[in-house]
Amino acid sequence: MIRNLAVIRVTCQLTEGRSRAIFSKGWHCAEPGAISYERRQYFSWCHARLTQPDFKTMNHRLVRITLFSALGIVIAVLFAWQYGFLPTGGSRPGTSGIAKIGGPFTLTDHTGAVRTEQDFRGKLMLIYFGYTYCPDVCPTALQIMSVALQNLGGKAEAVTPVFITIDPARDTAQHLGDYVKNFHALMVGLTGSAAQIKQTAKVFRVYYRKAAAAAGDPPEGYLMDHSSVVYLMDRNGRYITHFTHRSPSEEIEAAILKYL
Repeated sequence: MIRNLAVIRVTCQLTEGRSRAIFSKGWHCAEPGAISYERRQYFSWCHARLTQPDFKTMNHRLVRITLFSALGIVIAVLFAWQYGFLPTGGSRPGTSGIAKIGGPFTLTDHTGAVRTEQDFRGKLMLIYFGYTYCPDVCPTALQIMSVALQNLGGKAEAVTPVFITIDPARDTAQHLGDYVKNFHALMVGLTGSAAQIKQTAKVFRVYYRKAAAAAGDPPEGYLMDHSSVVYLMDRNGRYITHFTHRSPSEEIEAAILKYL
C-alpha cells in the first residue's frame, strides 16, 4: 500500500482478488489479495481507477465554506440594517417597501422650543446628522442642501431642512441658532440630551462616536466620527431616498421635485 501521495503512479499486478480504490489524502491502491508493485522511474498510472473520496476531508471543507458564507451574509445584513436598506411591510410609490429609517423623537430646536416628529408632518424633510464643530463634511452637506433648496425657489417652502446634532454637550440650542444662520433660512437645528440624541440617531440608523483627542489638544477640542447621510423623508416622515455630502445639489433638487 502506498499512502499520502497526491497522485500515485504504479503498475498494479493482481495475483488474486479484485482491486479496490480508496482515497486517503491523495490515493492508494488496496488489494484484498496479494499485490506486487513494480516501481518505475516515473511510474505509470495505477490501473485501478480510484473512486472513493475522503468524506472526512470533504466535510471539513464544506463546514469551512458554510461558515465563511454565513459570516458574509451576517455582515451584509448588519450593514443593510445599520443604514436602513431592509424593507418593511409597507409600500411607497415605485418601491416594494419602506426602508426602516426614521421614527419618533423628541428634541429641542435652535429657538429652545420642544419639537417632535409630528411637528414636521405635511412637508418633505431633508435631514442631516452632524455637529457644529465639524471641520468640513458637515458644512459641505448643509451647503449642498441649502443650494438645492435655493434652486427650488418658492417650492422650497414645502421642504424643511433639519440639522440634528450628534454632539449635544457642545451644541446647545443657542449655539445651534448661531450656526444654522449660515445656511438656508428654513434650516431647523435640533439638539437634546445625550439619551435623546442617541435614540434619534438609532431610529435613523446613524452611527457616531466621540473620537480620541490628539496629543496636546484641549479636551474640549475633540472631533466626532459619524456617518454622513442626507435623508429625504416624505410628508408622513417616511424614508424616500438618501444622499451624501458628495452628492450634487442638482441631484437632491431633482429628487425633491418628484414628490412636490
